[in-house]
Amino acid sequence: MTEFDFIQKYLKNQQQDHQIVLGIGDDAAIVRPRSGFDLCFSSDMLLKNRHFFENITPENLAWKVLAVNISDMAAMGAEPKWVLLSAGLPELAEDWLHRFCNSFFGLLQRFGISLIGGDTTRGDLVFNVTIIGELPQGKALRRDAAKVGDDIWVSGKIGLAASALNCLLKQCDLSPEVFQQCETELLRPMPRVALGQAILDLAHAAQDISDGLAQDIGHILTASNVGAEIWAEQVPTLPELKESLSHEQWLKYTLAGGDDYELVFTAPENCREALQAASQQSDTPITRIGKITDSGRLKVVNSVSDDVEITLTSLGFDHFV
Repeated sequence: MTEFDFIQKYLKNQQQDHQIVLGIGDDAAIVRPRSGFDLCFSSDMLLKNRHFFENITPENLAWKVLAVNISDMAAMGAEPKWVLLSAGLPELAEDWLHRFCNSFFGLLQRFGISLIGGDTTRGDLVFNVTIIGELPQGKALRRDAAKVGDDIWVSGKIGLAASALNCLLKQCDLSPEVFQQCETELLRPMPRVALGQAILDLAHAAQDISDGLAQDIGHILTASNVGAEIWAEQVPTLPELKESLSHEQWLKYTLAGGDDYELVFTAPENCREALQAASQQSDTPITRIGKITDSGRLKVVNSVSDDVEITLTSLGFDHFV
């Protein structure tokens, strides 16, 4: 199979929406944004043995390559619309490609996204996805909009992916049942698109949790020039992890583990009831885990009533360490 056979057979003739003027097959794609909407752009690169293990199945690899990009749109409150996929592949093996593309296009269809271009070349499993989304003009959830007094919320459960990864690396022990639940979150995170759109008119600032809860909250604090207090015991996680891990491990994986792809966001206190309604509307659980302060730094304590500060040895993942 040649590169152009692969493009023609697996990539070109997929369902496309009416905003696509010109799709795959030319030097560039053309899309026509709707009047009154802003476009959001994001790009993520995933490399073998840096972001995923070599023995990952093509189905799980395709899901994660795409899901982490959709999550960026969720964090902005945008509707993901179009993607470009670039891939470095060691060979064009039909069975592998069939399984990868079935999973990739299945997730695209789940969120109503169209593939409009990209590139392929020989390489050692390197993937880059550029994603484009739309949202009402001026409504984006940005990192620089947190206000002193805001509540801090997170979606879903935190720390499962990091626990699975560290179990695979022989850094901790988990029962088969607990590991299976955690590995699912590591391999197939679910982008919180519906929640992001449901909180557009409620939240001030937002970010998806990719490199660690503490580190990603830190990005909001820096951009907004504020501080925060986080209550570690309020951070939602799998209850069995507290029983399986040491307290030090639990804190590390939950607060600084990363790969969660949940949303962390801030909102005024008077929006609590409306946020719970948005949680139900989007079928996504949310938990209040702290507050925005004027301290200019992140302070982590055990609970609202326990003011003893917890020192974290790491805030999250560094791509160059």
